[in-house]
Amino acid sequence: MREITAAQITDAIAQLCVEANTHAGADIVAALEQARAAETEETPRQVLDTLLQNAKIAREDNLPICQDTGMAVVFVELGQEVHITGGALDGAINDGVRRGYREGYLRNSVVRDPVRRDNTNDNTPVVIHYTVVPGDTVTLTVAPKGFGSENMSAVKMLNPSDGLAGLERFVLETVRDAGGNPCPPVVVGVGAGGTFELAALLAKKALLRDVGTVNPDPFWDDVERRLLGAVNSLNIGPGGFGGKTTALAVHISPYATHIAGLPVAVNIGCHVTRHKGVMI
Repeated sequence: MREITAAQITDAIAQLCVEANTHAGADIVAALEQARAAETEETPRQVLDTLLQNAKIAREDNLPICQDTGMAVVFVELGQEVHITGGALDGAINDGVRRGYREGYLRNSVVRDPVRRDNTNDNTPVVIHYTVVPGDTVTLTVAPKGFGSENMSAVKMLNPSDGLAGLERFVLETVRDAGGNPCPPVVVGVGAGGTFELAALLAKKALLRDVGTVNPDPFWDDVERRLLGAVNSLNIGPGGFGGKTTALAVHISPYATHIAGLPVAVNIGCHVTRHKGVMI
């Protein structure tokens, strides 16, 4: 049994909150540069130049990439041989977000109640997803989610007879209806299978995959490539001004499901799709 203190968790989360909000991932920057090279029209080129310049300034000056510093979503892979000491794990994570958002001068965007809407003023409580895994380490991933893109996401309970064609149609409809609202070029996370709530979680986790990586299942890799081409044919383009690149990637996470259902969720990430992780 390995002991990890709650203070270690808090320190790591605080740092990840700042890094995720100020340092765009190398995969995202590379994808934006590739999109810039592929564009032939002036307006989408200018938009991509601005996004790349913004990411560079944010990284060099330790400033937020976007004014919407999101609601903190934290993924925890907790080794079953780990014992957290000195406090509760949930509390340590919330303390880390509270501190990270304060020290990073990041906007507080969380309200205590969805209807009464009084701001908590420290960006807590946090959305936490736990997975227990073998081993004696803890892997923490902070994924701040802005709601310009989150609001454009959707879940639909398809019929099994809708099949792959129905899944692809739903993904395309969701991206088309989103238009320029989620700050394209976007990353499209798709969860397929499981149950209502698992499909949504799968879609969220799909956004954590590095842009440019290959789906390990050749069938779904082919679907991803075909869907990415179809999405980019929508001509929404960078910033919604038209162009060849509406999405940087489509990532699909499938799961087993019931014989009577085909749950599908689409979680859209903005052009920066922020996430940073660390193993303790």
